[in-house]
Amino acid sequence: MASLTTRLIMTVTAEPGYNATDIELARAAALGDAAAFEKLYQQHHRRVYSLCLRMLGNSSQAEDLAQEVFLQVFRKIGSFRGDSAFTTWLHRLTVNQVLMHFRKRGVKLEHTSEEGDFTNVVDTPLQSTRRISLVDRMTLEKAISQLPPGYRTVFVLHDVEGYEHEEVGSILGISIGTSKSQLHKARMRLRELILKKNE
Repeated sequence: MASLTTRLIMTVTAEPGYNATDIELARAAALGDAAAFEKLYQQHHRRVYSLCLRMLGNSSQAEDLAQEVFLQVFRKIGSFRGDSAFTTWLHRLTVNQVLMHFRKRGVKLEHTSEEGDFTNVVDTPLQSTRRISLVDRMTLEKAISQLPPGYRTVFVLHDVEGYEHEEVGSILGISIGTSKSQLHKARMRLRELILKKNE
């Protein structure tokens, strides 16, 4: 028989017109509430798909990976304790799933020497993808999809998602110098692709 807490969470999330928080929905889903899990899926599927698409550069692979992410969410929802926002937990899970996909397919980040600190690279419009027009954004998205997977992953994590180089290094298992180098090369390649498109 379900405990009082279990019944309360499942009842609250099922109330018509009640907007349950992500944490309430996650707890209810962990207790077996299919409607709560469905609501989490509806609220976050586009975000997960968009992140997969930016990292993979392929819409059908992104859709497949987004489905795999939610299978993982279904399996691991009980491990979400609410110490951080649900979206933070989901973001990490998504990034890890994409990286696992890369590893399975044998995609490796290019290893470069740590010579050359690229912290003094001249700022470009590419460094703030949130402040550009829709047309420029579409051009940039297309150019990002043409980057080699290693460059694309570092670029998305750092310039799009806002992770620091230390965090990127930790997520990808690479040094800070390699992260900086990959990002520098990604920006240079993007500049070439965009200039070629505008010729």
